[in-house]
Amino acid sequence: MNADARVPRTRPDDGDAHDLVLDVRALPSFAFGHRSVMWWSTMGLMLIEGTVFAIAVMMVFYLRTRAPAWPMAADPPRLLWGTLNTVVLLVSLWPNQLAKNAAERGDRAKAALWLSVCLVASVAFLIIRGFEFAALNVSWYANAYGSVVWLLLGLHTTHLITDTVDTALLAVLLFTGPFEGKRLVDVSENAIYWYFVVLSWLPIYAVIYWVSRY
Repeated sequence: MNADARVPRTRPDDGDAHDLVLDVRALPSFAFGHRSVMWWSTMGLMLIEGTVFAIAVMMVFYLRTRAPAWPMAADPPRLLWGTLNTVVLLVSLWPNQLAKNAAERGDRAKAALWLSVCLVASVAFLIIRGFEFAALNVSWYANAYGSVVWLLLGLHTTHLITDTVDTALLAVLLFTGPFEGKRLVDVSENAIYWYFVVLSWLPIYAVIYWVSRY
């Protein structure tokens, strides 16, 4: 084929190529809410864990229909420790929201402060949870009632421990570093997860402490 018959290929000059480049240096390296991958990960985690909690609660009602009496060979658990823990969790929502607000404003100092308050509330809850286990008046291996109650408390306690460790690590990073802006996103997502921990406890508390009384 004759070289002159070939279709010419157009090629932009250096000026045109420069015009096609998008300068993203001024854009933030992290984002809050649904624009963050962490937000979607947290939503997925809460969906999975919420399903597990729901299945465990359904087990209580199923076993109750099969048992001649509920609780089985045990008195209903004392209300003191479970109710006290519920109050601690509900009060902790206030510093939790303040930590979230401070993080989304970019206020590292306030986020660290309120995150520390949340950490104190988490530790207090875990201490009270120890008394709560001791006051159940039934062993996990005694019968179906004991097994499912210990399962519910154990599941929720596991989530509390993991979130307490996460909160402690975030607080240390905010106070001492190394610090990156995306740590503030972690604080915001940690606050969302704490709402899940608190709200998931309310039906568990009702099932353990009140369903056994009716």
